[in-house]
Amino acid sequence: MVTVISLGGSIVAPDKVDIDFIKNFTDLIRSFIEKNSDRHFIFVVGGGSPARQWQNAYKQASQQTASDEEADWIGIMATRLNAQLIKAMMSQWCNQEVVINPAEVKPLTGPVLVAAGWKPGFSTDNVAVLLAERFGADMVINLSNIEKVYTADPKTDASAKPIDKITWKDFRIITGDEWVPGKNVPFDPVASRHAEKISLKVICAGGKNLENFRKILDGEEFTGTTISGN
Repeated sequence: MVTVISLGGSIVAPDKVDIDFIKNFTDLIRSFIEKNSDRHFIFVVGGGSPARQWQNAYKQASQQTASDEEADWIGIMATRLNAQLIKAMMSQWCNQEVVINPAEVKPLTGPVLVAAGWKPGFSTDNVAVLLAERFGADMVINLSNIEKVYTADPKTDASAKPIDKITWKDFRIITGDEWVPGKNVPFDPVASRHAEKISLKVICAGGKNLENFRKILDGEEFTGTTISGN
């Protein structure tokens, strides 16, 4: 069984690296692997605060000459730094290099595979969807700093309501169809289009709540939003 997890940079490095979270998260994954040798995990790690800080620095310094492609590359490099950290923490179980091109990924040789950003125009959410397709996973677990998807941004819209289940069609109305480097949405619009196309289910949940994450892995009732074709 292959479980693909889009691990948001916002929980790995919200302002600085969250050491306690990383330790507890990797301990939980180890416990699952030790209980079931047939279980495989693929982690696709986001850029978090380093990505935003370096992208903002570039945009402020460049002003009118800033390009989305260059900003994207800066964010991609931040994802690779965070991914290398997760790989190091899981080194006993991960014997492959961090994946930076999902189109050229090799077959799994261990229980854990770690991936990072690929190229401009492709977020780590999109990489997660491509890897789920490549390895036959039926869903992606998207862990971030929000517990559920809302009908609108709750920070700016007091009438926004949490959603338990939503179709891809309705979800894409909320998020739009375009990817912009650093765009703050529950799941990347480009990744959403492809997930809908291949009938992939995505669960969005708060990554800091590891007991809730365990429930998702065990197939129990959980707090979060399920996005699917129907």
